[in-house]
Amino acid sequence: MVANALLDADELEKEKGVVLEEIKRSEDEPGDHVHDLHLQGFWPTSEFGLPVIGTKESVSSITRQNLVDYINRRYHAGTVLVTAAGNVNHQDFVNWAEVNLGHLKPGPKNPVLDRPTAQPGNQHFGKKVEQVHFCIGTTGVNYFEDDFYTMVVLDGVLGGGMSSRLFQEIREKRGLVYAIGSYMLTYTAGGAFTIYGGTGPQTWAELQSVVRTELDKMMNEGPSPEEVNKVQKQIAGNIVLGLESTSARMQRMSKNEIVHGRQISMEETVKNINAITPAQIQDLAQRIFPEDQMRTTAIGPE
Repeated sequence: MVANALLDADELEKEKGVVLEEIKRSEDEPGDHVHDLHLQGFWPTSEFGLPVIGTKESVSSITRQNLVDYINRRYHAGTVLVTAAGNVNHQDFVNWAEVNLGHLKPGPKNPVLDRPTAQPGNQHFGKKVEQVHFCIGTTGVNYFEDDFYTMVVLDGVLGGGMSSRLFQEIREKRGLVYAIGSYMLTYTAGGAFTIYGGTGPQTWAELQSVVRTELDKMMNEGPSPEEVNKVQKQIAGNIVLGLESTSARMQRMSKNEIVHGRQISMEETVKNINAITPAQIQDLAQRIFPEDQMRTTAIGPE
């Protein structure tokens, strides 16, 4: 695919049809589609706000030459990273790479992207659905910021699993949702933090109020030491369990090399996670959770 792709024109047209059907399916599933709409509205002037899968217009217009140009621009000796994990001999692997990829020539450097500019606000998309599917988000951090690990722990405390504040307050105590959580999107040039879920139209206003209350509490009081310690242990455990998968090890190695230019050990990661304090989390919350910095996107009944 990298060095000898045929890119047959007839096969390209078939694949474009497959992708267009995938876009239709995503748009028919509001719980998925709301995330794309949220980022498009949150980062309206940035490449980061565009859907990864593309749009109907962009996919339909792709030509074989577009793909050839893209491969030449992005898959060359200066950008291609080959990673292997598992039962592999290092020298044999190096020899294989030299034989199969050694002919790749240098190419242009990847462009340096600007930090995306966030657009706070509210947007509702009417649709014939039973629930309100929502994203409530704010600006996050990039991979290189000092707050990166703080954000990881904050995400865990606020919306990372069944013991998180949002899950406990909104589902367990009030029964307003089936699922609710949060996640962080992190890139080299910026990031976003998003709370997501689905609720009935009659409870949508109440849910927004509870979310706002929890954000205010994180800003004004911060998390307890017990909450932080529990999340730190959960994250460390997940890292260790993830290393049991050979593919996960490979992906971790690749990501570290591409993003940081070096290998970051599990021990270093856990050390950085365990160094985060409740005060650091409260400070970050005070900077990213003010109401005038938030954006809410919802797909709900018309």
